[in-house]
Amino acid sequence: MDKTTISNRIIWADVPDPSVIRVGSTFYMVSTSMHSMPGCPIMKSDNLLDWELVNYVYDTFEDNDAHNLLDGKGIYGKGSWAASLRYNEGIFYVCFSSLDMNQFYIYTTIDIEKGKWERNVIQGLHHDPSMLFDDDGRVFVFHGNGDIRITELTADATALKPDGINQLLLETEREGIMLRAEGCHAYKINGYYYLFFIDWPKVGNKRRRQLCYRSLNLLGPYERKLMLDDHMDYRNNGIAQGGLIDTQDGDWYTMLFQDHGAVGRMPCVLPVAWENDWPVLGQDGRAPQTFEVKLPSTSPKPLVISDEFDYDMNRLALNWQWNHNPDPDNWSVTERSGHLRLTTGHLANGVEFARNTLTQRTEGPACIGTTVLDIANMQPGDRAGLVALQYVFGSVGIQVDDNGERYVAMSVNGRADGSEGETTIERARYEGARIYLQIECQFDNGDREDIARFRYSSDGENWHSIGGPLQLHYKLEHFMGYRFGLYNYATKQTGGFVDYDYFRYEKLV
Repeated sequence: MDKTTISNRIIWADVPDPSVIRVGSTFYMVSTSMHSMPGCPIMKSDNLLDWELVNYVYDTFEDNDAHNLLDGKGIYGKGSWAASLRYNEGIFYVCFSSLDMNQFYIYTTIDIEKGKWERNVIQGLHHDPSMLFDDDGRVFVFHGNGDIRITELTADATALKPDGINQLLLETEREGIMLRAEGCHAYKINGYYYLFFIDWPKVGNKRRRQLCYRSLNLLGPYERKLMLDDHMDYRNNGIAQGGLIDTQDGDWYTMLFQDHGAVGRMPCVLPVAWENDWPVLGQDGRAPQTFEVKLPSTSPKPLVISDEFDYDMNRLALNWQWNHNPDPDNWSVTERSGHLRLTTGHLANGVEFARNTLTQRTEGPACIGTTVLDIANMQPGDRAGLVALQYVFGSVGIQVDDNGERYVAMSVNGRADGSEGETTIERARYEGARIYLQIECQFDNGDREDIARFRYSSDGENWHSIGGPLQLHYKLEHFMGYRFGLYNYATKQTGGFVDYDYFRYEKLV
């Protein structure tokens, strides 16, 4: 019999708010993507351990100044949150709310791996939604924070059902709670309705924990039980927010996540047993670091990749996401063969508000991103380079002053210290037309700090540190783990461009 050893945390990168289903022998997952485009990444797995990116639900989902990063604010910390993935009678469904739009989105497809998704929009927020297809053909969404509501959809799950159920379902605990119940995952199993939530007490262990409410009746009353209150020995960060998954053999698991500092929120898989029709998570009340599952061993697929930018058409590998909506007229991987060309099309006062910043996740325990770019066609006022992107970001790159002279510089987010735009920490004259840039990130596992280091080179062999180490911080202003980003923006005039020859990535042990 095939067996796989699950080692938590299963992905040492930012894959927050996982929603997992099984179709046949294949597991599929969607996760939060907020301001990254394309968004709502779809991953698949045969064993719950090794996950591969196979699709996105949308390339972009709105076209306005905020989503296009033209309003000076963007949709950082907003966009697509806590999507719910479901499958029913040959159709896949993904639903989520967007705080900046005050809207609820439902996407459908018949081909989750290669297909296009049809978009449906409902006005109003449905916070942290979970869709449930009941046995009688009715469809419901459970949603809310503390005050949990149930809303009925049409049979095709694309609109509100006229005269359908739309009411307060239950009120969760208030006393001693900092964050009331949210992050719903709803199921109907053996006649019971199960609603999984997280909450965050300000008393006791004072960490995020997993709850379950159940009832034999859709509208209650619901019983409540604490499912898990554990931190797997990492900084009292509770492991919670997720749902149930079964296998073809009838075994049960749950996929939850844990806040893990600057790298982001990392998914974990736990075994589930059943006692008196209650799911029992983990082993002896704890989240195990390793355990075996009766699922096939597979070869892991990389979540973050190196890229030589050798494409036949203007379509990037799935591992790349843009920071906000891209400007399609000002990027190309075909205009110069084997290169990513970024052309300035809008003015910005820092990389945080630069269009067409191309990103990938960082991974723990440590990783290095290296790139080389042709800077001969930059104009006065242009800025281009490599960034470790979060609210407290750090970048290394080229600055062209008003006289056309080039400087290599390490910069940080001035907004984080109360000023505007970027703050240059160190810079030096640079004479060449080609520059190599590198950022090394190390991430905390309970024994060190989250740190990034910045380097440059004229030949790719002799490296020079610049700017000093940057303390990395996971900030709710962006609500996302650090990402490597390739950027080019103008502060004076548009039209300049840079050509990235490659991005090379190394995950360190």
